[in-house]
Order: sequence, then structure tokens, then C-alpha cells
Amino acid sequence: QAQLKESGGGMVQAGGSLRLSCTASGNILDINVMGWYRQAPGKQRELVATLPRAGMSNYADSVKGRFTISRDNAKKTVYLQMNSLKPEDTAVYYCNADVQVPVPVTMWIEYWGQGTQVTVSS
Repeated sequence: QAQLKESGGGMVQAGGSLRLSCTASGNILDINVMGWYRQAPGKQRELVATLPRAGMSNYADSVKGRFTISRDNAKKTVYLQMNSLKPEDTAVYYCNADVQVPVPVTMWIEYWGQGTQVTVSS
């Protein structure tokens, strides 16, 4: 099995910046798409940004030009640099990854992290 562990959340004033990190660990053969989603109180979980192992990043329109997703494949880590934060960015941010594991058979499984809170005050 694999696990995803996020870090870097917190509280910041509007206009500020935060950097989220998410590291995958466990019995992992490969990781394809890694990404970030968020869920605000009373709302559905929504895509923030995704980045395949080889390919182009994809962003929600609401974060384009402010957030940047990147990854370090050797460290099995994905990052989300969040700049010019707005109160409407307040949410729990979840890491997501498509992970290939060897047991019980070689297969791809979608994993989620436990979430990290980001709060932006006005």
C-alpha cells in the first residue's frame, strides 16, 4: 500500500503566499498524475491543479496565474506554490496521486492524502 502525506498549510493574510508539499511513501512502483484538490465548507471538492509524470500541468481557472504545481519524481513529491492568495482560496487542500503498486497484483490505484487546512483572512 501507499500513503500520501501533505504539509505546508496554515493561515495567511490576503495577498500572501503558501507552499504545500505532498510526499508519497510505501510500496510504490510508479506514480503518474499527481495533483491538488480543495474543498471549502459546504462545497464539493474541486480540482486545483494536476501534473502528469510526463506532460503539461492543468489548472482551475480560478487559480491560473497565481498557483504553480511542480513535482520532484525522485522524491515522489508534488508541490503547490500559492501566491496572491484570496479569502475564497480558504479550504482543505487534498493531495491526489495515481500510484502503481505491486500487490496483490501490479495495478494502478488512486490515493488521497488526509488534507491540510489553508485559511486566508481578508
